[in-house]
Amino acid sequence: MYRYVLKRFVLLIPVLLGVSFLVYFILDLAPGDAVDVLAPDDATQEDRERMREELGLNRPLIVRYLDYMSDLVRGDMGESYLSGQPVWDSFIEKAPNTLLLGFASLVVSVGLSLPLGIYSANRHGTWKDNLSMVLALLGLSMPNFWLGLLLMLLFSLRLGLLPSGGADGFASLILPAITIGTGMMATLTRTTRSSMLDVIRQDYLRTARAKGVSERVVIRKHALKNALIPIITIIGTQLGGILGGAVLTESVFSWPGVGRLIVDSLNSRDTPMVTGAIIMTTMFFSVVLLLVDLVYAFVDPRIKAQYATKKGGKSDDNKQKASA
Repeated sequence: MYRYVLKRFVLLIPVLLGVSFLVYFILDLAPGDAVDVLAPDDATQEDRERMREELGLNRPLIVRYLDYMSDLVRGDMGESYLSGQPVWDSFIEKAPNTLLLGFASLVVSVGLSLPLGIYSANRHGTWKDNLSMVLALLGLSMPNFWLGLLLMLLFSLRLGLLPSGGADGFASLILPAITIGTGMMATLTRTTRSSMLDVIRQDYLRTARAKGVSERVVIRKHALKNALIPIITIIGTQLGGILGGAVLTESVFSWPGVGRLIVDSLNSRDTPMVTGAIIMTTMFFSVVLLLVDLVYAFVDPRIKAQYATKKGGKSDDNKQKASA
């Protein structure tokens, strides 16, 4: 198991190199630079060129990228062009808000989608099943920013029950969590239903029912446990995407998270901040996917047995070679 984990972390190195270079290259193609944002309106062309030289923007792209990566290897992610603060400090300041929003959205999604998916699978082919899938399709096709604006208009402007933005306590978390969780719920509901349909008619479930086991226990203890692998995959992928920054939702609700930090940095052409934030979100996403793979071994005994078989197979081969 530990070799697999080590291999995944080693494979993360070329991913980070590719992501960081793409960010640098794309930002270099965009019109303008940080000097256009930082320079005062009455600055002359000489003043602008001097600022570019101080920031190192007059150097070739590949030179700037190699300098940045050499500093990154030493643990220095650079400083923001706009605020002058270290990129690491700015990211760490915003990351807890994104983590909080991500887990709150996950609670909303899982709390609604698992019961709805199981309910729909148990009533496969009925109008209740069709209604559940229609609701799931509506949630899947509804853009997050549009749903967020509708919720804001209803609960903030019309009813005055919830704040329309910011991060001032639990009340300000409800609307963005529902906005993101609804989109996640749609995909997770369909995945839960499909996975449960593959399991619910298996012979071992018929045997359990024939032994007098209640339907609730059959679904919860036997069917759901064996249907969890694709469900965990969707949950992990979606959680990784949220931790990467729910850009649109954070922008709509003025949520001070990583997604909004990246958007503001892109608008100001703050290359060190954008690159550092995206590198860190890529690492978050990769770690979440690794944790999902490890959870498989605890959820499904068959996967745990595969790990044990591989380990045992190697040891047996070594013993045979030694005896030979």
